[in-house]
Amino acid sequence: MARRKIIAGNWKMNKTPSEAVALVNELKPLVANEDVDVVFCVPAIDIIPAMIAAKDSNICIGAENMYFEESGAYTGEISPNMLVDAGVKYVVLGHSERREYFAETDETVNKKVLKAFEHGITPIICCGETLTQRKQGIYLDWIRMQIKIAFQNVTADQAKTAVIAYEPIWAIGTGETATSDQAEEVCGAIRACIAEVYDEATAEAIRIQYGGSVNAGNAAELFAKPDIDGGLVGGASLKADFGKIVNYNK
Repeated sequence: MARRKIIAGNWKMNKTPSEAVALVNELKPLVANEDVDVVFCVPAIDIIPAMIAAKDSNICIGAENMYFEESGAYTGEISPNMLVDAGVKYVVLGHSERREYFAETDETVNKKVLKAFEHGITPIICCGETLTQRKQGIYLDWIRMQIKIAFQNVTADQAKTAVIAYEPIWAIGTGETATSDQAEEVCGAIRACIAEVYDEATAEAIRIQYGGSVNAGNAAELFAKPDIDGGLVGGASLKADFGKIVNYNK
């Protein structure tokens, strides 16, 4: 059976609660597509109002980050049970911006992944290389390392439900996009890595997104590749054009 596409918007640090409601209401009719899972990963303060606005639509609301402890003296953090109580089903973990600006490591990403599974939240696990790593030809080794550490102590049954987002760092917010062949090469290598860690059945089940300057013009070509199961979309998810990305197959 073909893997169901998943197209997620990563709003990053954009939109106040009232702006979030307005954007959800604007996008609701535009992202209706029964063939695709549609997720809006929004700032923590927007989760509840966005959830209310998205009611009775095909939109799932996700979070952009989560801590790996249940509660405690972790000022400013959001716990998994807070997300569950709010109705969140997905969380972005290990985004390159979190790694670069907030010192997240492969090990802390793994802790968050395990905690997300423990609470029934689907992690969208990010990986990707810098331009230097690509030019030096070590990008596949780098990404395999990120994947293997992120999935430490994750069972095969859990892994089958995960989402991996491959985002070349040099293509995030730059307007530069990996070619569909470049994106497919890495997504295929990620699937092969999962097969090594687990088995072919797990590798065939897991969904792998491409992210990095995905737009209405390149979505169909990217999503047509056999190992690309959708996209993690940044800037374009904040505009009406996101509807064209979600409806790439229409």
